[in-house]
Amino acid sequence: MLVGLVLIGGVVSTMLLFGIMAISKGMELTEAQNYLTSLVANPSASPNSWYELMVLQAINHLGTFFLPSLAYWYLIERRTWAQFNVRPIWAVEGISVIALIIIAFMPFDGLIIDWNQNIHLPETLAPIEQWIRNKEKGLEGITKYLTTFKTTGQLLVAILVIAIIPAIGEETLFRGILQRNLTYWTGNAHVGIWLAAALFSAIHVQFLGFFPRMLLGALFGYLYLWSGNLWVPILAHFVNNGFTVLMVYLYQQKMTSMDIESTEVVPLLGSLVSGVITVVLLYYFRKSNVGESSQN
Repeated sequence: MLVGLVLIGGVVSTMLLFGIMAISKGMELTEAQNYLTSLVANPSASPNSWYELMVLQAINHLGTFFLPSLAYWYLIERRTWAQFNVRPIWAVEGISVIALIIIAFMPFDGLIIDWNQNIHLPETLAPIEQWIRNKEKGLEGITKYLTTFKTTGQLLVAILVIAIIPAIGEETLFRGILQRNLTYWTGNAHVGIWLAAALFSAIHVQFLGFFPRMLLGALFGYLYLWSGNLWVPILAHFVNNGFTVLMVYLYQQKMTSMDIESTEVVPLLGSLVSGVITVVLLYYFRKSNVGESSQN
């Protein structure tokens, strides 16, 4: 039922996008479809393409992740939002370290990103690997375009579309629903967390970043398990995306010399120190909360 709702949501959101574009541009639906396709292929073709692509991304994300999740939760499982949370947010201890955990984790995750990107498939699967790398390279262009900010207004739009909406939508689906159900079906919270994290990474269809994104998804999953409140992984997800967007903006405005998008790998020692700090902070968070919450 959940998969069906996600597929229906994706179709409806796509049709809605075509409708909005057709009305705003005075086009037929087929013309709007062709326009959006060409926009994704060549985003700089239209003077308003940055905002149009952001609207496309926002509607697509809401229709694919958030709204189907709410429909499943409220209509199929007959639950309320409050039932995502074993404990109220005010009862969660150590919530102030969530941002530190995510930022401390980034250099270590960078090491995993570099390792993942250098994985090579067997010789017999070389055509598949080449297809994967070509697809990733194609995505880099539109990602670079959407993360080039000329005004503070664009920064605020990007934080909404890249940080706030995905944090709420993806965490509702992958942690709030999938992780809980997978934990229930397998009878093991750790299995539930890692299966949900693998699905979370796979849905992004970026194979050269599969393992670091899965690791990040597992981090969100444990924060949910230990806190008993869905707003905690939502906050962590928001910090991860929002901090990256903010640092990109500050670098482009020459307000910082640190290029967070740089492909230069953090030195091994720095990455390992990052990993140790993350583990220490996670231990503190778990110790502050474990035993006081459990997921139903």
